[in-house]
Amino acid sequence: MGCGGSVTKAGEYAEGGQLTAEGLSGEPYNQAHLFEGASKEETKAIVAQLNEINTQMPLGGLASYLRRARNLLSDAKNDVNPLSGFVPHVPVGERLVGDKGVGTEYYAEIERLGMSQLSKCAFCLVAGGLGERLGFPGIKIGITAELTTGATFFEKYARYILAFQAHARQATGDINLLLPLAIMTSGDTHVPTVQFLAQNKNFGLSSEQIVLMEQAKVPALMDPEARLGKKDGLVETKPHGHGDVHSLLHKHGLPKKWQAEGRKWLVIFQDTNPLAFRPMCAFIGVSAANDFVMNSVCVPRIPTENIGSICKLEGSDGSHKTINVEYNMLEALLRETPLGGDRPDETGFSPYPGNINILIFGIPTLAQRLEETGGLMPEFVNPKWTGPDRSAFKSSTRLECMMQDFPLLCGPQDRVGFVLMERYMCFTCVKNNLKDAPHRKPHDCALTCEADLYASNIKLLRHCGAVVEIEEPETTTFLGISVKMGPRLVLQPSFSMCLEKLKARVFGKIKISRKSSLIVEGDIFIHDLDLDGALDVSGSGEIKGQVVKNAGQPLENIPEDEFSSQPPSLQIRGYRCSTGEVEVLAL
Repeated sequence: MGCGGSVTKAGEYAEGGQLTAEGLSGEPYNQAHLFEGASKEETKAIVAQLNEINTQMPLGGLASYLRRARNLLSDAKNDVNPLSGFVPHVPVGERLVGDKGVGTEYYAEIERLGMSQLSKCAFCLVAGGLGERLGFPGIKIGITAELTTGATFFEKYARYILAFQAHARQATGDINLLLPLAIMTSGDTHVPTVQFLAQNKNFGLSSEQIVLMEQAKVPALMDPEARLGKKDGLVETKPHGHGDVHSLLHKHGLPKKWQAEGRKWLVIFQDTNPLAFRPMCAFIGVSAANDFVMNSVCVPRIPTENIGSICKLEGSDGSHKTINVEYNMLEALLRETPLGGDRPDETGFSPYPGNINILIFGIPTLAQRLEETGGLMPEFVNPKWTGPDRSAFKSSTRLECMMQDFPLLCGPQDRVGFVLMERYMCFTCVKNNLKDAPHRKPHDCALTCEADLYASNIKLLRHCGAVVEIEEPETTTFLGISVKMGPRLVLQPSFSMCLEKLKARVFGKIKISRKSSLIVEGDIFIHDLDLDGALDVSGSGEIKGQVVKNAGQPLENIPEDEFSSQPPSLQIRGYRCSTGEVEVLAL
């Protein structure tokens, strides 16, 4: 929940007709300063730009945006706290840990329930980010997720969706069934995303199942009166936030379309967290079991950690909202609770689960709520003031919105909850470059993300029911960044899209050394395996009593004199996969 909460309801419309310099200078716009000293050409360009912005905005257009901005800026100036009067409580949700965690019968049941719902699912990727801050000159979904296969983040996601789709086709008997994927892009990433998908033939997805939705920017605000800022002769614009995914879904008519097709669940996910897909069936199962309108995937949160928490907020009128509260607002909100602030409970973690922004929505209610609001999400503003009188900004600001604030649109009849799992099962990310990562805890860089992927597969293999002996990891360091790295296991979704599938494919005794790497893809069954090296298995069939011993393909430092000639996905790592030796079995 941001520092605000303004939302426009259906029925508030733009003023109509084409905007003019004269009209923009007076009420309700009050933007005469934009045209002071401007030439005819400059005036014409500004007016054309604002007309385009006006048509792109949800209900109410530019006039409504400015009205909302003035109201929110007034609240910010007067230090109005949107959480004032609310009492926080630990929310209701499902904690898939302990006796309900991975490997238990309860987890198996909830995963099987989710598998039964796959034919009714749609997916949405929020992919508006570039990799520049990471040192990667392209879109973040084009970064290589792990070097053992060389798959990009998007390829990882596409493989899971295709595996879910194959299961749904088999379960329903509908060989033409497609699971739709909407992708939200930005002005910076739209064209590169189109090119990336075309160059890679959509990674096996059908063009028919993909919808690209380009997010527009909103005008920047230069003062508390919501006067618009200028840059290079035009109105300055800035991102509105990932909450726009809801307005874009509504604009493209997707929730209503999906509802008409009988779909029940929409999964919204982000660009560099492929871990969340392996337990996705369990997450969907929790939504189905609890009839959640919105289900936030969470991890145990370390107090003061820079991620939001899901809280149940009780209003003075007795109403309740289960919603994300941003980390910078938690200490003040929780100060009057028995814990006395953002503190751990007896588990060592906060009792309020940490939100990782993997969200699952019930499509029928989502479609209804977005129809009521025109897709516009509650907004907030976060100006940086020059002084205590709060009369001016240090730099321009804008209204923002967050996709996890959807519960603000919900009524008391709408069930909102969460599902919590251990981090190794569902959360990793790449947000730090090689220079910054050694000084951040956690490092959250390409190396840690890759190590997390392998570690998760190791833990899942240990829960598959076979006798599994895997050598313990050792510390691996590249360019001052250290992680625990064991064998590099890549269990492709076509082999095991979830733990229940894995349990049906691996039997006997599995022994894997620390230096090993293993790729398994396709309709493969493994009966006993002794692996000390690199093995790549694909196709359809079974391997029995396989013993593999070779030099393997260990990761290695990139020599300094070769660094600049390496592909960008290696430059952001500082290491590469050696040629070595690998045994390939194509069945």
